[in-house]
Amino acid sequence: MHILAFSDLHLSAGHAETLTEASTEADLVIGAGDFCNMREGLDEAMEMLQGIMTPMIVVPGNAESAEELRAAARPNMTVLHGEGTEVDGLRLFGLGYGVPTTPFGAWSCDLSEDEAAKMLAGCEAADLLITHSPPKGVVDRTSGGLSVGSTAIHDAILRLGPRLVLCGHIHDSWGQSGHIGDTAVHNLGPKPNWFEL
Repeated sequence: MHILAFSDLHLSAGHAETLTEASTEADLVIGAGDFCNMREGLDEAMEMLQGIMTPMIVVPGNAESAEELRAAARPNMTVLHGEGTEVDGLRLFGLGYGVPTTPFGAWSCDLSEDEAAKMLAGCEAADLLITHSPPKGVVDRTSGGLSVGSTAIHDAILRLGPRLVLCGHIHDSWGQSGHIGDTAVHNLGPKPNWFEL
């Protein structure tokens, strides 16, 4: 399966156009959260992506709630937040939001490590794990060098051993890759990222 993946669109019309053009080559498109900014502009973001006809799997970032994303999602989008689905035999599980809780204030949709761990516990198997936040210690460093990823997501990767983890959230780590065991982990960012599974 030829997968196009991105995160953190943040209402960028230029990136949306590039992703839409690229999507004609994809079997599946994955959006790993933060389509809008601070809970505003989600409908506009969905309009920017309306040219993508390929099936999409999306998770909410910390800039939109799961309920808001489900309400705004286009017909070709499946929203995952603490749940899984299967596409052509590929097992996918998604978890959105900022994990751990961010310092951004009341607008940010966040989960504590305990809350995230409980939601991830429902996943028994996954080939592809889609999270907005990165796992602790991998593709999760800020410009100041702080590791701000999630221990719950890291633990879930160790338990599940998915083939691939796709995330975003930490802008300073966009485009970076790493591994946890045999699992490849990629912090996407808003440019086209391609994967074969």
